[in-house]
Amino acid sequence: MRLPTTPPIYLDHHATTPVDPRVAAVLLHAMTTAFGNANSAEHIYGEVAAILVADARREVAELVNADPEGVHFTSGATESIRLAIAHAIAAPRHGPLRVALTTVEHRAVLDAVATYERKGEVSVTWLPVDGQARLDVAECAAACEGVDLVCIIAANNEVGTLYPVEEIAEVAGRAGARTLVDATQAAGRIPIDAAAWGITYLVISAHKIYGPKGVGALVVPPALDVRSSHGSTPGTGDGTPNVPGIVGLGEACRLRRLEMADDEPCMASQRNRLEALLLSGIDGLVVNGDRSGRLSNNLHVSVPGVPNDAVVSRLRRHVALSTGAACSSGAQTPSHVLRAMGLSEALQEGALRIGTGKFTTDEEIEQAAQHIVQAVAATRIMARTGPMPVTAPAGARSAKAVRAKPHLRGTGGL
Repeated sequence: MRLPTTPPIYLDHHATTPVDPRVAAVLLHAMTTAFGNANSAEHIYGEVAAILVADARREVAELVNADPEGVHFTSGATESIRLAIAHAIAAPRHGPLRVALTTVEHRAVLDAVATYERKGEVSVTWLPVDGQARLDVAECAAACEGVDLVCIIAANNEVGTLYPVEEIAEVAGRAGARTLVDATQAAGRIPIDAAAWGITYLVISAHKIYGPKGVGALVVPPALDVRSSHGSTPGTGDGTPNVPGIVGLGEACRLRRLEMADDEPCMASQRNRLEALLLSGIDGLVVNGDRSGRLSNNLHVSVPGVPNDAVVSRLRRHVALSTGAACSSGAQTPSHVLRAMGLSEALQEGALRIGTGKFTTDEEIEQAAQHIVQAVAATRIMARTGPMPVTAPAGARSAKAVRAKPHLRGTGGL
């Protein structure tokens, strides 16, 4: 299947971002010219590849102000999260690892913790959020007492709410707990200072910042040997490093560090314009999340009484957006984030997640608004009237007659 000649307007940047052409250029160079194995230092090809990996490690570290020696490349955020939790569990202590985490963490964190909890290796303390997915730092401080690991998502991947990572890391540190910060959505969008904030485990993924899929990083203090609890991890153990992916991640981090301050206000302006157009064009529209503290490109809305899957289906050839997180939107299950926020079923069922991007144009914002307003209006009409009745041709037998003669069903002879 191919994209249509005129592809839909892409507004699903929380799921993934297009690769920046400049990142694609360094990827191509690493695949076709500097194609050596970074573990083969005997010749110039391997030496060049190893230098490229080292350069990428420095770029990742600079984006989040960390020591390059603590940057460990992985296949992506999910592996980084599993690696971090495995390392935390392996630390000496009495009893299971005591973990505090918010009810709106990414599914990758929740699933990893649940797996160890079923094995009896983890005990969980939940940190609730309010109706805008905000976390109470005072409640978090109280919950951190007696906890070994605090998991906090830096920016929610559905409603975009930002979290006070610096404060929570400080609270956790005073309580003697480590911190696992999922910065998958936040890195390259908001300033992060891993060293100054005392973050133990920081998770980054390339494909959320205009880099390639299949590569990410776990950033830790250099003294932590995260490999010992997880065996060989791509880029950190004895396996062959994914040099093109690593180089792509490094270049993506470099570009975000240089351009973030200019890009994010532009995306926020476009998001605000789209929000205003939708609020004026759709009666009853509700904006979810913390509108005063959210990702600059995030717009999460609900249209009560209008099934979100029907709206997305109508938009399929015009605007690409989603009903929720990419990890679960295809499963047709309610969002755990919206449930944790206490949103009504009507708001959950009418939820749409919209994410603008670095390459989104003002014209696309205007066009997308028109398409979304029209799709919601058409879905509302269909919901009120139901599908149009099919007029049977003259002489056709009634459905009642067909039901009375089961042997005629599906024969095509009616």
